Amino acid sequence: MNEFGMGWEPRKAFMLAMVLFVSSSVCKDRNMKVLCIKHPNLFGKSEKLDFLWDKGLCDSNILVTYRKPRPEWLSQHAFIIQHSISPEVGIHGLPVDNFSRSVSGGVNLCRFSAGVDLSEPASSNWSSKTSVKFERSSWLSGDLQWCYHDSMVVLKQESRFAKANDCSFTRFSLQIEQGLPILSKWLIFNRFKFVASKGIRLGPAFFLTSLTGGSIVGDIAPYQAFSIGGQGSVRGYGEGAVGSGRSCLVANSELTLPLNQVLEGAVFLDCGSDLGSGRHVPGNPALRHGKPGTGLGLGYGLRFKSHLGHFQIDYAVNAFQQRTLYFGFSNLS
Repeated sequence: MNEFGMGWEPRKAFMLAMVLFVSSSVCKDRNMKVLCIKHPNLFGKSEKLDFLWDKGLCDSNILVTYRKPRPEWLSQHAFIIQHSISPEVGIHGLPVDNFSRSVSGGVNLCRFSAGVDLSEPASSNWSSKTSVKFERSSWLSGDLQWCYHDSMVVLKQESRFAKANDCSFTRFSLQIEQGLPILSKWLIFNRFKFVASKGIRLGPAFFLTSLTGGSIVGDIAPYQAFSIGGQGSVRGYGEGAVGSGRSCLVANSELTLPLNQVLEGAVFLDCGSDLGSGRHVPGNPALRHGKPGTGLGLGYGLRFKSHLGHFQIDYAVNAFQQRTLYFGFSNLS
């Protein structure tokens, strides 16, 4: 018998979990099935294999990750294979109800990628990760009347800075992606994106502000454009309903005040713009769908904390006086 109380070796153990639940997305009331398999010791040397599959009525995603342990002072390697199919809403979605919601425009995006991630050892407050992957994408109409394919090899460098104390925190991340010219017909581009955030405690309240921006130059497909609008961007708008462009700038500010030990109230203000770059996206999907290019949303919400995670409710109003209710949950375990 071993530490698991069973008559087999820990190195041969694997964990299997299947979760069935109901969530909401572009397709309302979809039933999503999730299958997760983890093997902590694949070849007897602490190699880890993770398999994740989730399937809904409108989308599916398969993610396979293999990690081989190395000393802490060396970069950590992860080999990743992913295949996904989903409605492309952020760029080709149709804004409805005064831009407060986005519905599928009949364009589906299928992606296959394979590559390696190299995570460098953390130094002081900085950490970095480099990845190289091959990606093949297909975007097709829902009725299968047309289909386009793109291939690329992408080199990605990501750097993160984080510093915190009892009264404040500062975070900054920078991502740079380069499409490598392996073949002339493959997409060649350069894309960067940054996120800077600052949190300050003001007595019992806490003020958080963040600025997100980016730009892309070179040969791109429409789905590579920046999507502006939605819960993680400008609240009060549907996903991508503000705009979609080669550049973007989004600012978010939020003030939270504790109501009791587990409940907080919040007021927020979001704004975002495509900086006039929507017309430079191939096919000009923003103009075809009448997206304004700039958006402003404000509102209030509640934050509920528990040992399982954080539950969030936001009530937002956009510049067209349309009201939207958002629900969110983050698992902190």
